Amino acid sequence: MANSLAGSQGVAFLVAYGIACEILAKVCSSPQTAEINIESRQETLFKWVHIGQIETGVMIIVAAMVDSPYRGAILAGGFLAMGVNEIEYQYAKKSGLANPGPSTES
Repeated sequence: MANSLAGSQGVAFLVAYGIACEILAKVCSSPQTAEINIESRQETLFKWVHIGQIETGVMIIVAAMVDSPYRGAILAGGFLAMGVNEIEYQYAKKSGLANPGPSTES
């Protein structure tokens, strides 16, 4: 296994593993929490979602500029993820406003 994960392969393996963990953590917590608490958090939550989207876009563009052989894949994957994130948060908002349940905040 060490030979198959040498050099850049090891970095790619760790990045893929870390991203998979980040995606799972984001989907299981943030949109779910947004849906549950949307009535009290809507304004500030979406302010920070969109600040995060801007930060993400900047980092994707920087990575694409630095790593030109993988530019297309970096841009495609990064901007696809940004779109998915926006859809998930908008859906959480819609669901939370349509079916408000007990908030986890007081």
